[in-house]
Amino acid sequence: MSSPSGSVAKVALVTGASRGIGAACAIALGQAGYKVAVHYRGAEDKARAICEKITGAVPFKADLSDPAACQELIKVVTAEMGPIQVLVNNAGVSIDQLLPFAKPEDFETLLSTNLKPVFLLSKFATKGMIRAKTGRIINIASVVGYTGNAGQSMYSATKGAITAFTKSIAQDLAQFGILCNCVAPGFIQTDMTDALPDQAKESILAKIPLKRLGTPEDIAAAVAFLAGDSAKYITGSTIHVNGGMFTN
Repeated sequence: MSSPSGSVAKVALVTGASRGIGAACAIALGQAGYKVAVHYRGAEDKARAICEKITGAVPFKADLSDPAACQELIKVVTAEMGPIQVLVNNAGVSIDQLLPFAKPEDFETLLSTNLKPVFLLSKFATKGMIRAKTGRIINIASVVGYTGNAGQSMYSATKGAITAFTKSIAQDLAQFGILCNCVAPGFIQTDMTDALPDQAKESILAKIPLKRLGTPEDIAAAVAFLAGDSAKYITGSTIHVNGGMFTN
């Protein structure tokens, strides 16, 4: 397989890639010529189905809330596929609750699932990138990390932290030729949004100037752009993909 630059294929690791945004990112990077490591936590059948759509893709199972598993994932992907040139930190969950009823244990879950793996995987992956003097880290943030949202204080905190973390590591790693950026999705069409009552959907659409929900492919296009040669002078930035509901 040829890489985007025409040489040996580069390796991209996408976390949470068995469905939704992660799956779309994996497919887009595969179409761009990357060898894709498809991370999943539990849905092996879905991960393998995604791999079947991507030439040379390989599934890797890991519970990223376990710090040791984060280090092992980078080690195994590198051993089986080669040095990781692109890391897409997409895996995450949302636990929604109004602040008076929010549970500390839920906040810990969000920190362990949404934020700590971004730090750990970036830390471990950059060791190989530093040796290669090149690499891309692309973190999936969220519009609510900028705007906040009722009932999502805990989730918004983790996504806002990802953005701040990315800005900082971009400055740490620029000297090694490593570019670090975020993509911040708005409301994206998923199984969860499909199940919302019509009134809730109308309320969401009223906030979006383009009057439609985004698709996972909309996010994947931004990720593929940041991974490619056209984005070689972009670092420490966030691409907002939200239909105009928030601009910065």
